[in-house]
Amino acid sequence: MFEEAPRKIISVNFYRQENGKEPVREWLKSLKKRERQTIGEDIKMVQEGWPLGMPLVGNLGKGIWEVRSTLPNTIARVLFVMHGGQMVLVHGFIKKTQKTPPQDLEIGLKRAKEVWRG
Repeated sequence: MFEEAPRKIISVNFYRQENGKEPVREWLKSLKKRERQTIGEDIKMVQEGWPLGMPLVGNLGKGIWEVRSTLPNTIARVLFVMHGGQMVLVHGFIKKTQKTPPQDLEIGLKRAKEVWRG
């Protein structure tokens, strides 16, 4: 009867440093295969359903968002910003405390500013 509108899937990019390194991609490669899969599936859900909220996506303020992944023995976070209609992954880390550590937020914010500057 009714046709479902095609879903808008946003593209995902890795933040790239001037030297060409992609810290989030490198961090993901350092994880176990199962952990990478879980985080990848979570990012894909955000891609297909943006904008999303809790429990999968948290707003950290200042234009920074987090993908919240629960892994077998720990919790991972991937910080991202929206830029030009794309999701740019700026920082990833294993979360060891209740609150996002200030240094991780700092890294995310610094990289976000670089992304927004172009």
